[in-house]
Amino acid sequence: MNWRLHFRVSVAKHVLRAASFERLMGWRYFWICAQQSHYRNSFISIAHKNMTLISLRPNFSPPNGHVLLQRIPGDNISKMSSMFEDRSPGSGLYSNLQQYNIPYPEAIFELNYFFHNPKPFFLLSKELYPGNYRPNYAHYFLRLLYDKGILLRLYTQNIDGLERVAGIPPDKLVEAHGTYATATCTVCRRSYPGEDFRGDVMAEKIPKCPICTGIIKPDIVFFGEELPHRFFLHVTDFPMADLLFIIGTSLEVEPFASLSGTVRASVPRVLINRDLVGPFAYQPQHNDVAELGDVISGVERVVELLGWKAELQELMKKEKEKLDAKDK
Repeated sequence: MNWRLHFRVSVAKHVLRAASFERLMGWRYFWICAQQSHYRNSFISIAHKNMTLISLRPNFSPPNGHVLLQRIPGDNISKMSSMFEDRSPGSGLYSNLQQYNIPYPEAIFELNYFFHNPKPFFLLSKELYPGNYRPNYAHYFLRLLYDKGILLRLYTQNIDGLERVAGIPPDKLVEAHGTYATATCTVCRRSYPGEDFRGDVMAEKIPKCPICTGIIKPDIVFFGEELPHRFFLHVTDFPMADLLFIIGTSLEVEPFASLSGTVRASVPRVLINRDLVGPFAYQPQHNDVAELGDVISGVERVVELLGWKAELQELMKKEKEKLDAKDK
């Protein structure tokens, strides 16, 4: 399952309020209680089917009801939508770049090489451009958190824009590695909607500025470029969080990877991932929770425990119909 919780904030910070938050915290307590008896031996995914959620649900009333999502590359949500978003050398997206005839994989995201030869990046962009893929179960779970008013922010390092397609508004997103939703001329620095140049990208043409004829570059963060200003919302977001979800990540890429350690010590951190990573592996906290294995299956487990399964299925059905109508 791949969440787009993009860390330095979680493949998740969400805001859970009132009854919904209490139900989720009940699920969290269920897992923590099961975990404690096994903690000395291993920190693994815990799901004792013979224990009931209701009997272990604490009387918990959070002061703010803020849930933060950090979505990070790795075994992530986008891969489940047939995309390759991991920009860690030797894996994910980088292992599929041989066809672009570049000197080394990282070159496709380096400014010097881009100005020398922008064609490989735009050939890759033809694959990644919004509209080529659709959100999956995990994306719509995040959308449901927003619909319920419990999503504080979703931090992501993915660049496919599937969170937007799923209906999560830009003000709830921190796209730490940039987005195709906007683009900027590399010469005159004018900004444009990314959709204005979709036709050029699909036709394998280099987009040019209509004012100065400079190359138009989608606002994707290349190596050596500064992170978007919105990334620094983490300074205020993380102290507000009452629950941190971290979904589908290797927790290796800084500065994003360190964000999981910036929530208050009392805040539960929920990792939904293939493996234990980062502080969950080498310095777990007493209230950490890990659901290991397939990420989508892990999200389905959370949805089931929250009692949101039918609601989420209805949301997915409606959104699919909208996308089908748009594609006609």
